Amino acid sequence: MNARLVRREDDAAGRRPDTPIEITMDGLPVAGVAGQTIAGVLLAGGRRAWRQGPSGAPRGVFCGIGVCFDCLVTVNDDRDVRACRRRAQDGDIVVSQSRAGAGHE
Repeated sequence: MNARLVRREDDAAGRRPDTPIEITMDGLPVAGVAGQTIAGVLLAGGRRAWRQGPSGAPRGVFCGIGVCFDCLVTVNDDRDVRACRRRAQDGDIVVSQSRAGAGHE
């Protein structure tokens, strides 16, 4: 999978407004565009994983439709948010989650 951000001039619909937003992921700023999911912002920013499973293995987006729960993050102190389903809002504070040591997957 290749994470990328489609430039406005390359957008086939041609109607997308490019409204910049910024979220914070584990204390680091990540730029995005209004309308992107949190997972979309993170992937476009070059981040592929933001959670650890019970075995300690990195997890990020797997299904992309909210079924698998591999992309869980904490957003503005709200735990277990599916990053692939939640639209990013300017100023969101996102924190990675870990189940490392919680048993076998």
